[in-house]
Amino acid sequence: MHATLLPFIVLCPLIGGALLLLSAGRMPRLATGFVGVGSIGLAALLAAWQARLFAYLPDTVGSVQTPLWSWMHGAGLDIRIGFTLDALSVVMMLVVTGVGFLIHLYAYGYMRDDPDIARFFSYMNLFVAAMLVLVFANDLLGLYVGWEGVGVCSYLLIGFWYKEAANTAAANKAFVVTRIGDAIMLCGLLLLAVHAGTLDIATLTHPQPGVLSPHIVTVASFLLFGGAIAKSAQVPLQTWLPDAMAGPTPVSALIHAATMVTAGVYLIARLHLLFAMAPLVMTAVSVVGVVTLLLAAGAALVQTDIKRILAYSTMSQLGYMFLALGSGAWEASIFHLVTHAFFKALLFMTAGAIILRLHHEQDIFRMGGLARKMPWITAAFVAGSAALAGLPVITAGFYSKEMILQNAWHSDPLLWGGALLGAFMTSTYIFRCVFIVFLGAPRTEPHGRTGWTMAVPLVCLTVLALAGGMIDAPSPLTPGHMLSRLVSPLFGKPGAEGATWLMVVGSLIPPMGIVLAWLMWRYGDRMPAMNPLARLARTGWGFDTVYDRLVVTPFVALGRLNINDIFDRLSTGAAAGADAGGHLLGRMQNGQVRRYASWIAAGTVAALCLAVFS
Repeated sequence: MHATLLPFIVLCPLIGGALLLLSAGRMPRLATGFVGVGSIGLAALLAAWQARLFAYLPDTVGSVQTPLWSWMHGAGLDIRIGFTLDALSVVMMLVVTGVGFLIHLYAYGYMRDDPDIARFFSYMNLFVAAMLVLVFANDLLGLYVGWEGVGVCSYLLIGFWYKEAANTAAANKAFVVTRIGDAIMLCGLLLLAVHAGTLDIATLTHPQPGVLSPHIVTVASFLLFGGAIAKSAQVPLQTWLPDAMAGPTPVSALIHAATMVTAGVYLIARLHLLFAMAPLVMTAVSVVGVVTLLLAAGAALVQTDIKRILAYSTMSQLGYMFLALGSGAWEASIFHLVTHAFFKALLFMTAGAIILRLHHEQDIFRMGGLARKMPWITAAFVAGSAALAGLPVITAGFYSKEMILQNAWHSDPLLWGGALLGAFMTSTYIFRCVFIVFLGAPRTEPHGRTGWTMAVPLVCLTVLALAGGMIDAPSPLTPGHMLSRLVSPLFGKPGAEGATWLMVVGSLIPPMGIVLAWLMWRYGDRMPAMNPLARLARTGWGFDTVYDRLVVTPFVALGRLNINDIFDRLSTGAAAGADAGGHLLGRMQNGQVRRYASWIAAGTVAALCLAVFS
């Protein structure tokens, strides 16, 4: 078993990113694309070969360790850097490198005329490398290094076009909000390090009796969950994700499909045995997931920017994954992560092709009639939309969504009802977008053609968005269950299948949402004047306003007060007091004997009074 391939898989994008950074833009454009795309392509090939080798291992071999070096040793803490190859890391490795390669190939066509294309691909390569470190790490400190790496790369890519103030503001917002979660997560890591004496994942998930008390496990799990909330844009730290659309569209595809936002889901799945020991945290994970999926779907219903619609849809779909995690349906969550990577990358990349050919127009109400002008792009977007909506049998999203709904019913029927409502809203808002953009009268004339470097990834992802669910579809439909066979040794066997009526209900909901969208937006007309609830939803339910008034404004006011008033007054007052005291003491020392005698007498009287009255 060539476990040493794991370091090489990480080194491919890492070296590619370093070469592009060191070139400082002097490398020819074609060579830049070759290095930027080729490094990820090589990593994808090595990942496929590594997965093939892993498939031949006996079932008794759950994981393969690749130790690298000892980082810290002493004071009761031993940190060793190494990589782990198991079922979960294999799945994530294939998603990150495979979908990441398609996005990089697409990005070359999208960014080929940008003068900073070398800087762009260096950031993209480093993004993938950091995500792979996060996925492979066998120690939580090593995972945290990758965790921070994807945070830094997302900041650099969201603000890539930094000359526009709005892009810089969006990058700063993403960095600050996710850092809040990172600080909370770091507290959890420190708590585990102090009480367990290690951050080794295998040791923490299989602790010795008495090492970690239930109280410590619960608190540490809550803190780690806080980090996952911020990174995966769940309520209440979700406000950064819609604004992150300021970056180039390939960046949005990479963040939403293969890296960044999936990190929170991966963290909980990786530590699922630790979280399973904290039932209160599991309940919180489910509730946060349902709340997020409903709020995000409601916000997506009233957006006019095509990329913001897709951003809110990512938040909503991540809510489904968190619901599955909290319900103990680990396999269902990972399955949905995989299918979501297919159709969400497809949706963002087709949206990018539309935006590029419409002179960078993103308002869906300024599009219209594109089905006649861009038939192949239309077919790809509709395929992605069908998968997002979870249309029965013919899409990948149906199988993973149905697995989550089945497990949610067994966990809590109330949560199942919320998830079902979210499925209805999902099909409504995404086909609202389809009908407005592709039907009706044309409003903006497209120009140019979609090059092959953009078209090939779209074709591949269209196939995966439709047929990708077959890797774990129910046996009557396919002899598959490939994902189940892979991850069952890690997570255990899937939960019991629900009643037939559950699948029937889940299958009927998406078409009902499409019918509603057809009745309301089939002509591509604008919505009627929005009511206060719709206006609130369009702002993301007012979270930004609340945070601005409760946190940002008081903090800025306090900062200004400290700088310009309190500290100045304190220093000025201290100087004035010292000066007045000096003058007073100076008047006492004037060389007059009578004045000295008076002070001695006054002091004697004061001492006698103190002695008498004490």
